[in-house]
Amino acid sequence: MRLDPDVPPPENFPPDLPAGPQTFVHRLGSWDVATRARVVGILNLTPDSFFDGGRYATAGAAIARAEAMAAEGADAIDVGGQSTRPGSAPVGPEEEWRRLKPVLGSIASRLKLPVSIDTYHVEVARRALDEGASIVNDVSGLGIDPALAEEAARSKAGLILMHSRGAPHGLHASYEYDDVAEAVRAFLEDRMRLAESRGVARERIALDPGIGFSKRPEQSLDALRGIPRLRSLGRPVYVGVSRKSFLGAVTGEPAEGRLAAGVGATVASYALGARIFRAHDVRETAAALRLAERLLFPTLALEPVARP
Repeated sequence: MRLDPDVPPPENFPPDLPAGPQTFVHRLGSWDVATRARVVGILNLTPDSFFDGGRYATAGAAIARAEAMAAEGADAIDVGGQSTRPGSAPVGPEEEWRRLKPVLGSIASRLKLPVSIDTYHVEVARRALDEGASIVNDVSGLGIDPALAEEAARSKAGLILMHSRGAPHGLHASYEYDDVAEAVRAFLEDRMRLAESRGVARERIALDPGIGFSKRPEQSLDALRGIPRLRSLGRPVYVGVSRKSFLGAVTGEPAEGRLAAGVGATVASYALGARIFRAHDVRETAAALRLAERLLFPTLALEPVARP
């Protein structure tokens, strides 16, 4: 293979993945992600999210979208009531819960899929878990309230820890790193140990390099290149690249035109060792990942993707 001398090759490619099965445990069961990728559909109940803000403001529209993503092949639904787009103003836990309350319990009871609550407020996590959520997705990596880990432990929920700095107001500020991949790995190793000290079993933790958060576009690419290093911590790597601005920096496309680039970044991340993917476009993401699985792991049984 011919390499561009100006671009460093990704580490360990093809990746040297840990031996034996790798699982992510949540309240409804577990996912074997040694080879099988999982797709988490994004459902934003916010008026100002960067791509789909305001589209699912009513309970009926939100539930219908969750059902559609399940039919398209989602393995879980990630529900959020707080926008973390660049320039957004954080809202308090009461407003966040006001957006979530009419929808979250209905989705959990109707779909029988794991529901992930995207929050860094411990009060919101507690209420969501009581309503049936199975996973807590904390974009602050326990940086705002470590007690959130105790709520996850109490409920035996899965816990996603994301790399970021400056939450909640400075999530998108520019930071300098000597080595982005190492900074992400070290941060998430520390937060994983913190979660364990608060009672979360390691098998219930997944690690997110925080693409687009506290990183300029090239730094986000460096974080993706560092997935094999993050994978060395022995936990599933969870990646969200869908429609994000770093894709626009590479392609020049607005959010509406970033589907192809996002799917490409997802497949590349899978090849590097990531296994759980948060996406707006579930059908396209799932179809691409099923093909990538078949190409990279030929012994896998061919599973059909969802059909219209």
